Amino acid sequence: MSSERFEFALNSGLSLPESGRILLIAPNTDLRIDDLPRERVDILYRFAPDHQTWVKRGFSVKTEPEGPYAATLVFLPRAKDLARSYLWQAVNVTPGGMVVVDGQKTDGIAPMAKALGAANTIDGQISKAHGKLLWMSGGIDIPSDWQGNPKQIEGGFQTLPGVFSADAPDPASVALLKALPDNLGRAVADLGAGWGFLSHTLVNIGPERVHLVEADLDALECAQQNVQSERARFHWADATEWQSPELLDSIIMNPPFHTTRKAEPTLGQAFIANAARNLKPNGQLWMVANRHLPYEETLERHFGNFEEIGGDTRFKILRATCRTRNRR
Repeated sequence: MSSERFEFALNSGLSLPESGRILLIAPNTDLRIDDLPRERVDILYRFAPDHQTWVKRGFSVKTEPEGPYAATLVFLPRAKDLARSYLWQAVNVTPGGMVVVDGQKTDGIAPMAKALGAANTIDGQISKAHGKLLWMSGGIDIPSDWQGNPKQIEGGFQTLPGVFSADAPDPASVALLKALPDNLGRAVADLGAGWGFLSHTLVNIGPERVHLVEADLDALECAQQNVQSERARFHWADATEWQSPELLDSIIMNPPFHTTRKAEPTLGQAFIANAARNLKPNGQLWMVANRHLPYEETLERHFGNFEEIGGDTRFKILRATCRTRNRR
């Protein structure tokens, strides 16, 4: 959400309730909301880094809504199914109250506004800063299939709207899994574990403990359903900062490289750096990445040696060993 658009709306017809609690669902961490009554505001965030950012800013931050609310503000993500589930949640925790919807043009606010307007009265809307903000109140009608229920995909796995690779196992992860050896050691971590595709196999091929580290709580809760083993340990955490409770024999990962539409190699590079901090001196890193991503220099800096052990025109599978020094 644009702070400029939000501030303009507050001065152009949007009047939030003077009493009752207010919920904000997934607002950008740089949104300026200090003029809101902080004691009445809850922020809903299930992505660990952003959750912690709002906590540090001094707001009440939840992973589940604790309604009812007098008003709920929804900040649209790019994923359409996730956006719809946010709207369904907002309407259900704000009975009879106000629901505000904000989004960029690139995030689908125009078709969302059209869908909402077809079944409801839009009390007001403004367009500014490459996006739109609208608000409704009273008995808001939302299609029941916007709820965002779990679904079963290939292999019997459970996923949720908005999680990475929600419709099928990611081809890069499939390629990495085929390249992994049978013996990865006793203690292994899956950084950016997602809904558990890789770890589902790992818990059955030898490690005594498999640490699944995932920032998206929706994905991690899916992983808890997909990886039901006493060997699994689940960590809701930023994989670039997570510290293992033990030094690890192996780390596997298919690191994300997007927080926006633009590729951001620094994210995967941060995964590599943290892997080095959590591995034993003779531990190994196994990772897959899109071929164009520049990870080799980072591997050289944090590990004694690395090699490409597989891949194709799309992916490269890399193995790194012998950390240069203990960073814990």
